Amino acid sequence: MTRIAILRRMKLIRAFEAALAARRDHGFQLLSTGEEAVAVGLCAALGTDDQLLTGGRSIGFALARGLDPGCVMAELLGKVAGPNRGRAGRGHLSWPEAGFFGAHAVVGGNISVAAGVALARLMTGAPGIAAVVFGDGACGAGSLHETLNIAALWRLPLLFVCNNNQISVSTPRGAALAAASIADLARAHGIPAQTVDGMDAEAVAAAASHAAEALRQGEGPAFIECVSHRFAPHSTAARETRTAAQLQDIRSRCPIDALARALLASAEVGKSALERMDDDVADQVRRAMGFAEASPYPDAAEALADVV
Repeated sequence: MTRIAILRRMKLIRAFEAALAARRDHGFQLLSTGEEAVAVGLCAALGTDDQLLTGGRSIGFALARGLDPGCVMAELLGKVAGPNRGRAGRGHLSWPEAGFFGAHAVVGGNISVAAGVALARLMTGAPGIAAVVFGDGACGAGSLHETLNIAALWRLPLLFVCNNNQISVSTPRGAALAAASIADLARAHGIPAQTVDGMDAEAVAAAASHAAEALRQGEGPAFIECVSHRFAPHSTAARETRTAAQLQDIRSRCPIDALARALLASAEVGKSALERMDDDVADQVRRAMGFAEASPYPDAAEALADVV
């Protein structure tokens, strides 16, 4: 993925989530404003044979993985044109055929599932790797430590990616985790681990590409900690607990603005090209919203479909 393509994908995520949040019927959402570089950087390293699993903050990752924005918007608004016919929403959105094995709303609940996906590949000889994304809030969960152990023991083709936005709802990372570095949790199991700037999409992409290549060569699991910042409260229903000064400092590190400045400085794009990009992205989001609005809601008879 080129630098220009990375910027465009980050802009799409930002605009998509803003349009969703502007609706009165947006529902309970966990948005990724400020964290777009982690999603796009990681997905830049994934191929068509790979599967991505996320936590509940899934929208940015779904779009970064290349899922159709209209279908994603339809799913979020509970419409049948969504990949899960509007019954999964943000918390359980999935489209395995597109390389998005699924979101899991239970904190840490996706981690052991990802081990199963990776194990299936190992046992069947199927191509591709599994990548699982979780926040710093999941790093105290037993499922992470158990999965790190079994992934190292069985040399699973599993890429662990911690999107460390340094605050779990309203609890600072330092008040919840004893480890000096989240990456140290993986090193304790002999898993190669590194910490990267999660506000730099190119740094994330480089780290993820290197790790993914090692996984494809059968070298076993890898771990990447991406230190990021979210610009908004934990959810659309949560109040902000950080101060105005803290938020101003955090937002000054916007990954979209940083990459746009770098592209302008290197003359890879001009101001007019960036303006056209913004117009194109806005049009793409309008079309996605129109597609979702045109789709009907599921029939009440579907409420228990697939429930066993």
